Amino acid sequence: MRKDSKIDLLRQVPLFAKCTKRELEAIAALADEIDVPAGKTLTKQDDHGREFFVLVEGAAEVRRGGRKVNALSAGDFFGEISLVTERKRTATVTTTGPVRALVVTKQGFTGLLHRSPEIQLKVLEAVVERLPGD
Repeated sequence: MRKDSKIDLLRQVPLFAKCTKRELEAIAALADEIDVPAGKTLTKQDDHGREFFVLVEGAAEVRRGGRKVNALSAGDFFGEISLVTERKRTATVTTTGPVRALVVTKQGFTGLLHRSPEIQLKVLEAVVERLPGD
């Protein structure tokens, strides 16, 4: 996948909405492209998250408490809050067909945030906006 295509996908993620093109380039450099077969569980409810996903192609379903609550397709993303918080996964996401996705690991992203305080501030502001009220 071209670098510009990765940047365009990441730009759609609310967590990165305030980032400049240069900051998005740094995040895109961390994003690995993976191919996943149908029926693969990408996240499991109540597990600790270690990565964030953006679907490039394919589809997946989101289940909470065993009930289907959403369907995901190209351009959709999930797991972003786990990159910067200690919250457990709120749902299980399983591919419903072959999927191509971008994945950013928590370890790589945390390293970037430590090296780039300007990205850290923008991401934390976005997290606060997305977290449900107590």
